[in-house]
Amino acid sequence: MRESLWGVAVLMLGFTVIALIYFFQTLTNTEEHNYYLLKETAEAAMVDAIDMGAYKQYGTVKIIREKFVESFVRRFAENASLANEYKIEIYDIKEEPPKVSIKISSVQTSNVTEDVVTFDIVDKIDAILETPY
Repeated sequence: MRESLWGVAVLMLGFTVIALIYFFQTLTNTEEHNYYLLKETAEAAMVDAIDMGAYKQYGTVKIIREKFVESFVRRFAENASLANEYKIEIYDIKEEPPKVSIKISSVQTSNVTEDVVTFDIVDKIDAILETPY
């Protein structure tokens, strides 16, 4: 009888550990997805928003503010996870030299146990567009 109780205890411990690993893996994957999505989207939107007229006329690299915001939101919406709700905050856009400060917030919920656990996932980036010339 004692050996069967140990077997049940080991199985319950195993299920609990597997549930915790699944929970933390989901949380980590969501955070990593948000970070790389923010980074790549900001870089691509900055390249899209380069003012080619100013570059050809004066030789300065400058971005157009409205074009950056439009491109960033469009690209982010195309690649964002539909399971999450995002809040995009653009703090600063400097046109020359090209610099942006962006914050993305989302909420991850899980119910591994009977309680619903929520985590706020916040990613911030300050990006400066560098040119090879």
